[in-house]
Amino acid sequence: MGKISSVVFDLGGVLIDWNPRYLFRKVFKTEEEVEWFLANVCTYEWNMQQDGGKLFSVATRELQEKFPEYSDKIALYYGRWEEMLGGEIKGTVEIFRRLKSAGMPLYALTNWSHEAFPVAYSRYGFMKEFDGLVVSGYEKLLKPGHAIYRVLMKRYNIDPAKSVYIDDNKPNADAAAELGFNAIHFRSPEQLRMELIRLGVEV
Repeated sequence: MGKISSVVFDLGGVLIDWNPRYLFRKVFKTEEEVEWFLANVCTYEWNMQQDGGKLFSVATRELQEKFPEYSDKIALYYGRWEEMLGGEIKGTVEIFRRLKSAGMPLYALTNWSHEAFPVAYSRYGFMKEFDGLVVSGYEKLLKPGHAIYRVLMKRYNIDPAKSVYIDDNKPNADAAAELGFNAIHFRSPEQLRMELIRLGVEV
C-alpha cells in the first residue's frame, strides 16, 4: 500500500443519521408495528429500487396495489421522507473536516435516490465540501455492484490502492475491498479514527 491519497465516504449511516423509524414511530402506536411494516411492506429492498433510479410515484403506486390496506402509510414513505433524516453524525463530520483541512481529497459514493438527494445536499453543509460525488439514483447503478465503484474511480481518477473507502454496510465495504480499496466497515467515529490511523492517515 502506498501513501493514502484520497478518502471515499458513504453518506447515510456514516456522515448522516438516516432512519425510516424516525418517521414511522410517529405513525404507528407500537415498535412492533413499525418493525413489521418496514420488514414486510416498505422494505429495505424496496427502497433500494428507488436508490437505483426508480421513480417515487411508480414505486409507491405499485406497492399500494400490493398492500391496499397500507396505502396511506406507504404514501408517507416518500411523502414525508425528510422526517427520516436525523442530524449529522458529528464524530464522523469532525474527522471529515480534519481531513479536509489537511488537504486530503474527499469523495462520496452513495446509494441515494436522485429525487431525494438534492434536499439532503442542500441540508448538510459539508456536502458542498466534497471534491466529487457519485449518487446511485443518477447513475442507475447500485452498491455493492462493482460498476458504480468503477464510475467513481474513472470519473475522479482514483487509485483504489491509495484510497480509503468507508461504509456502514459490510457488503458495500467488501465490494470496495474486492476492487482494491483500503475498505473500512464503519461502526463508530472512534473506530473509524483508529482504522484511519492504522492506515497512516492523520486525523
